[in-house]
Amino acid sequence: MPSNHNSIKTRFTYRFARSLKKLNKNRPASQSMKETYRRYHMIRVASYASMASAVGPKRAWSRAVLWKIRNRTLHRTLMKKSRIHVLRTRKVSGNPNDLRKLVPGGEGMDFCRLLNETAHYIKCLRTQVQIMKNIVDHCSN
Repeated sequence: MPSNHNSIKTRFTYRFARSLKKLNKNRPASQSMKETYRRYHMIRVASYASMASAVGPKRAWSRAVLWKIRNRTLHRTLMKKSRIHVLRTRKVSGNPNDLRKLVPGGEGMDFCRLLNETAHYIKCLRTQVQIMKNIVDHCSN
């Protein structure tokens, strides 16, 4: 675990580990394909929620992620549509509107702020992946 107790990485690790512990308490004995997908989705949501809450409300993308998670029943249909749209349009052109669609909360931002939020979001996603790899490595040994 990182030595700086106030770092985003430390806060994310603590929150994500706590979320995983809660998810494992409710784990059913048998694992059907549907149940496996449901758990995958719950872990994914826990990961995004942990990262966004570790960053706090100072970033637009973290506020947008937390808002979407809190209101996810309203957004499930929209998320499915946007996921289909993103899968269809993997190639991103140089248009800032494409970037606005990829960064949570990016709509309506001026270009400079959008780039700043994007850089921070990428940094946090890298941290998220690193922590998740460490968890997998630790559990595999």
